Amino acid sequence: MGFFKRTNKKFEYQPRYYKGEGSPFKIEHKLDKFRKTIGKNRNLKSKLTDAIGEFKDSEKGINKTILYIILLLVLIFLFIIDFDISIFFKK
Repeated sequence: MGFFKRTNKKFEYQPRYYKGEGSPFKIEHKLDKFRKTIGKNRNLKSKLTDAIGEFKDSEKGINKTILYIILLLVLIFLFIIDFDISIFFKK
């Protein structure tokens, strides 16, 4: 019997005073209901298609904010290393 793996026993335990639906021990993120990529185990192609579609449908304001932050950090970095901008202009 050394060839067979032991399987864990599954119990359908439900607390005595629990009056809700489903399992009270199920851990779910509060934003999962708004995402398309969370759910059934499907093939890789459908997961990638859903992820790309979710990225394209996302809010565009967030991307602009990130761009502004990166630009600000680059300018601060150039100021710290004392970068001379005059090399780009002809005299």
